[in-house]
Amino acid sequence: MIESKVDFASLSLFPATRAQVEESWCRTWPQWGGTLSLTEYLAREVEMESMDHAKDGKFITWVLAPRDDPTTLNFMCSCETFKRSGLVAYPSSSTSEPNSVHEVTCYAIASVFTPPSKRGRGYASHMMSLLHWVIASRVNLPKFPEAWGAPPEQVAEASEGLFSCLYSDVGEDFYRSAGPGGKEGGWETRGAVSTIWDVGAEEGDDNGWTWLTQEQLNGLWDRDAGRIKKELENMLTSDTSYEVERPAAFVTYLPTNGVCGFHIPRSTYASDFSMSGGVWGIQSLNDPDTYACWSVDLRPPPPTLIITRLCASEETFPGLISKIRQAARRSGIGKVEVWKLGEGLRDIAKRTGGQTVIRNEHLPQMMWYGPGTMRNIEWAYNEKFCWC
Repeated sequence: MIESKVDFASLSLFPATRAQVEESWCRTWPQWGGTLSLTEYLAREVEMESMDHAKDGKFITWVLAPRDDPTTLNFMCSCETFKRSGLVAYPSSSTSEPNSVHEVTCYAIASVFTPPSKRGRGYASHMMSLLHWVIASRVNLPKFPEAWGAPPEQVAEASEGLFSCLYSDVGEDFYRSAGPGGKEGGWETRGAVSTIWDVGAEEGDDNGWTWLTQEQLNGLWDRDAGRIKKELENMLTSDTSYEVERPAAFVTYLPTNGVCGFHIPRSTYASDFSMSGGVWGIQSLNDPDTYACWSVDLRPPPPTLIITRLCASEETFPGLISKIRQAARRSGIGKVEVWKLGEGLRDIAKRTGGQTVIRNEHLPQMMWYGPGTMRNIEWAYNEKFCWC
């Protein structure tokens, strides 16, 4: 049954109670549960919230609910946020000095959902506009619209985010229009680009390479975070591969604290899939700065190996992608996909059989809460590890 619309001023955004969290999962299961039963789906969500990327208050479910009944199970819609560590690099005014890099709080947003009976009334858009006010530093936000009543209350586990990102499966306009002041000024798309290979039939020996298990990847991600920081310090202020002409800042999530790691158990939960040899990454022995890790996308079949993080030079990339395709083939996977390769590697990918396409799903969209405007902010390392 379609319900009548409720005035926005009578609604606000609240951290969900435990009962509301579980209700939100029950609502999303028919659409996102895939082959999982409801019991399996709920068990997976419980397991995910206990992992490093979500535990210790980093994961919050939010509900849009009546101000006079904030704990109701009949809330309008819901979403999830994950508090993360990220980096921002401000370009140096001198070519002889490194960029200024700082570790910052940022957020990943997921599971935006309105039940069918409440759709078409603007609830999800209003919820996303209110979300800015609970995850961001309010210093640079506009005046809160009077028609919305009072701003939502900030909570200790959230706020002070410098930027936030999400992945849209409903096009660009919906989230872009959900700004902190209403229409427009919301999340903007950055680099919805994938490069895809068939795995082929080429085999080769493993000389010069070491395969990495899930347990061995934690150390790799810690070292990778240090590498990302150093690269940001020396990142050029102008490059044809950038999404913006001359960045005022570069931003990125960090792959540590479970951000990259949770992809593996989530993608394989309650399935009989396993990577051949239990390998989820690879690193060059001759050049330790050449490495990659991955997860899998089992739906729709056949499976695709999704590279979550890749680091290589133009010289080492062909060998690296050859080994990744080999790992996929050995595991019965038909395709390999990576998000947002740099232009130099993209040209080499084409010569190795890779096809680069603009995605129409999982669109990376970003919101900046610092000084200045979104149009001058470059999302660096816009790879699959950022997804949530």
